[in-house]
Parts: sequence; C-alpha cells; structure tokens
Amino acid sequence: MKKIILLIVALVIVVGIVWRMNSSSMSSTSENDRDNATTSIPTSNTVVVSSSVSEYKNDELGFSIKYPTIWEKIESPTNVNFVIPVDPKEKTTIGNLEVKVDILSGKCSFPPVTTVKERTTLAVGDLNFNMISIANTIQSRSFFNRMYSLQQGSVCYFFTFSSIVSNPASKGFAGTDIQKVSAKNTKLVDAADSQFKDMIKSFKFVVGPAGQDETKASPKK
Repeated sequence: MKKIILLIVALVIVVGIVWRMNSSSMSSTSENDRDNATTSIPTSNTVVVSSSVSEYKNDELGFSIKYPTIWEKIESPTNVNFVIPVDPKEKTTIGNLEVKVDILSGKCSFPPVTTVKERTTLAVGDLNFNMISIANTIQSRSFFNRMYSLQQGSVCYFFTFSSIVSNPASKGFAGTDIQKVSAKNTKLVDAADSQFKDMIKSFKFVVGPAGQDETKASPKK
C-alpha cells in the first residue's frame, strides 16, 4: 500500500513538472508572436491607380507591376499569381486564364519545347526582356503560353501568361454557335494577352526600406 501511495505521489510530481514546462513554453511562444506581430513590416502592397488599374509592389522581391484591378491576386513567398476572371454569363469554352510572376534563383531559361510560335525581345526602359510564345492543341483543348524572362544578377524574373480553351463542339455547341463561341474565346484570350503585355511594360525595380542592423540590435531578454 505504501509503495502505491509513493507511486501516485511521484506521478503527480511528474505531471506537475510537465504542465509547468508546457505553460512556460506556450507563454514564451505567445510573447514571441506578439513581438513578431508588432515588429513585422509588410513586404507587399497594392494601390488602386485608377478605376481599372492597380499597382502591385513587393519590397522583398524587389519589383512593382501594374495590372487590371479585376484580376484576382494570389501571393506566395516567391511569386504572385493572377487569375483572370471570365464572366459566367458569356458563352465561352475558356477553361483557364492566368498570369504568373515567379522570382527564381539562378539563370533564366525557357522550358524545352519543339515548336515556338514567336521569339523576340522587349525593351522596357533600359531593361530587356526575352520572350517566347507557344501554342498547341491536345485532345480538343488549345493551349497558349507567352513567357517573358528578365535576368538581374543571380535572380530571374519570370512571367507567364497561360490560356486553356476547349473546342466548342466538344462542349455541346453546334451550328453557328460554334463560330460565335470561337470568336468570343479568341477575343477574350487576345484581350488578356494584351493586358499581360502592358503589365510587363509597367515593370519596375523597387528598393524596400533598409532592415535593422543586427550588429546594433539589442538582444531580447
């Protein structure tokens, strides 16, 4: 009986120590979270330039671009994507319209392809962008990609416009509707592609606020 009582007491002591350690850890984490919340600086912001155009600026990635406000922006640590909406009331067979801006480490290189529709360069101020466009059709779906790349030191700025359009006949359209839907598809894709080109022409490098000098930072207690 005495041994059982001693065992219970020992378990209570152990549980108490673990609880205190967890409480201390949670308290420390909460304090760190509060410190980070008060000292963190937003690395990107979006400003409405006009009724139809917004400017995206990312201090950490070091660039700014202008884009149609209607585009839906999605950010990650190394890129920003824009989903180009298509009015569901429109009769189209567009499956995807999207723009991606990737910031990559290393030398710029386009994906290996057998057929390049167009290859050229685009001068934006004193910057020179390389460009290729690719178009192909697979299983009743037409794919089009336009890609720009810009090398800045050891960093590659890579821009991609992508569209996927299904053949109207494969979606149940027939007769004159096929021509009408095809014409609408072409119009919307061309408009988005033109807006993408304008976005590239608006590209600028930006320099964000200087960070804290770690050699002069006071250690946290």
